[in-house]
Amino acid sequence: MASTFQVESAVRRRYSEAAGKQVAALCCPIEYDRQYLKVIPQEIIDRDYGCGDPSKHLRTGETVLDLGSGTGKIAFIAAQVVGPTGRIIGVDMNDDMLQMARKYAPVVGQAIGFHNVEFRKGRIQDLALDLERLDADLKSNPIQDANSFLAAGARAEELRLTAPLIAENSVDVVISNCVLNLVEPQAKQQLFREIFRVLRQGGRAVISDIVSDERVPMEMQNDPVLWSGCIAGALTEAMFIQAFADAGFYGARILQRDAQPWQTVSGIEFRALTIEAFKGRQADCFDHNQAVIYKGPFKEVVDDDGHHLERGLRYAVCDKTYQLYRKAPYHEYFEFVDPRVPIAPADAKPFTGVPGRLRDPRETKGVDYRATTSASQCCDAGSCC
Repeated sequence: MASTFQVESAVRRRYSEAAGKQVAALCCPIEYDRQYLKVIPQEIIDRDYGCGDPSKHLRTGETVLDLGSGTGKIAFIAAQVVGPTGRIIGVDMNDDMLQMARKYAPVVGQAIGFHNVEFRKGRIQDLALDLERLDADLKSNPIQDANSFLAAGARAEELRLTAPLIAENSVDVVISNCVLNLVEPQAKQQLFREIFRVLRQGGRAVISDIVSDERVPMEMQNDPVLWSGCIAGALTEAMFIQAFADAGFYGARILQRDAQPWQTVSGIEFRALTIEAFKGRQADCFDHNQAVIYKGPFKEVVDDDGHHLERGLRYAVCDKTYQLYRKAPYHEYFEFVDPRVPIAPADAKPFTGVPGRLRDPRETKGVDYRATTSASQCCDAGSCC
């Protein structure tokens, strides 16, 4: 397999070339919302190397991290989507790309009437290490022998802890456009963990990337040129989604999958896929006598915590799960049953029992509940008959 050095060198060379002139073969042509392109210089538009548009899934006021931001096109679009109360941070390791993005950031800011974009130098699989701070440190303390090499490693670790490039739990959304496949296999797991680390509780990742329908064989992975061309580093569709689950995300769903492959190599199809995944299921589980009813359309579903839910049944869930289901991407598929008498957090007991336990209606109404009421107007016309 190509080494980390070979992969990063090939990627850096090809994208430095792409910063200087348009390279058509790097990724898929994308149709963006034209209203956001009006303020972006043509030089940036000509050097778009993406495979999707994660910016259209953003909301006003969000703090967004753009991984592999390149010359800044998606970041400049996202800046307009989130508005003046939002914030965009682009991260890239390529100096030529960063130089162009930083050159035009004030121009775009002036055109839209606010400045909410900044670009930082770093590796997306190591978002704690600020490479420009490390550059400055190495100029003052150059590596001359083995001891200074070890000292540089220690200073890099200190920078990760004391002055991280992207702090833990600091952004609402992580986006990326055709970049994760450029990271070598040995660092892929760390990459997804880093995305999870920097997101706030309740945050989400919206990632567009190139995936394959079969595993990429070793002979392709040994070709550094195929790495820079979004081929050698592609995960299969199933592996891509599983990587989010392995990092701790829940509710991963496919927002867009291109029906036609972008490219086929040796019978393997490579296509664009956009995934959304959420952070926030890591919490204690307390019982508030709540229940959920899965509405369908499937007979049965299983969530990321192992709850098996059959259509139409009333299931006992802890408050953590109850609150997750009330938010995207689940809320439209459930009916929610609150207890007749709310349970204060201080009075709630740890949730016990196996996932998939049914909730007796008397648990939510109260065992002594004996009310009798008159008929209500339950239909739009004022009658149930």
